[in-house]
Amino acid sequence: MQTSTEQALRHYKQGLGMFTQKLPQVAQAFNAFTEACFDEGTLSKKDKQLIALGISLAQQDEYCTIYHTKGCLDQGATEQEILEACAVAAALAGGATMSQAVTIVQECINEFRPIH
Repeated sequence: MQTSTEQALRHYKQGLGMFTQKLPQVAQAFNAFTEACFDEGTLSKKDKQLIALGISLAQQDEYCTIYHTKGCLDQGATEQEILEACAVAAALAGGATMSQAVTIVQECINEFRPIH
């Protein structure tokens, strides 16, 4: 059974696939730029995912919030690191950011966290 966050990621990827078919040059350029931004550099991939999560929350972008919460987990971020990034975003962007942090992000952590 798919979870709601897995369904949202699937929906996003389907939409991206359709967009890519219609505007392949734009999608390929955007994807290449995004991939380059998330490559390991002075900042680690984990740090970049935590930053992206904070921005996603502040922008009220549910798809990106889900995508980057999963990215944080995939890069080895702990629940504490993720929640601290959420708190920083909420300190700057306010209550709506906090409401997504205590709902969507925690749901993602529970659904995507590797079980040991």
